[in-house]
Amino acid sequence: MVTQKKAAGRFGSAAAGLLLVTATLTLAARRRRLEAERLEAERLEAQRLEHEELDSRRRALAHQQRMHWDLLARAIDDPSLAAVIDTYDQSIPAEKRRQFFYANAWYVNLYFLYQAGLLDQEELFGRLREIFQNPLMRDYWEASKAQRATLKQSAEEARIGQMVDGLIRDLDEADTDEWWVIGTPPPS
Repeated sequence: MVTQKKAAGRFGSAAAGLLLVTATLTLAARRRRLEAERLEAERLEAQRLEHEELDSRRRALAHQQRMHWDLLARAIDDPSLAAVIDTYDQSIPAEKRRQFFYANAWYVNLYFLYQAGLLDQEELFGRLREIFQNPLMRDYWEASKAQRATLKQSAEEARIGQMVDGLIRDLDEADTDEWWVIGTPPPS
């Protein structure tokens, strides 16, 4: 009888120990699962905030683009308003300077599309290659060289301007009329 009690006591202690180990493992697994869920919730919240920030930036860029166009349209329509922003060489005829304002609107439109993430760099390059086929666009680009020189060299706009400079060089040096294959977009 004593042997049975000792055996039962040992089994009871072993069962209690096994129960304690099982409870500890279950609790540890639950903690890991809760920690993983907390980390996933934090990741999703960060992603949501990033999307909100991107949406806000896109809305601000769209607003800025509308404002830019509105201001340029007024300058194009009214020479007295154009005089306020006209920094082009005064020896350039007034009609051509008005065309430069319009050319600037096209260029800035593409730049804003790129900034908003609606065009990638390769698409931007293709569109720029197309619009710079036009001699007036090239004249505008040359006439606005001084404005671009004021940009901080590390600025994205300066980098895009340098890309356009290289594209125009490639177009000028090309020995083909197939302009759509000239130049290589810089790596993104």
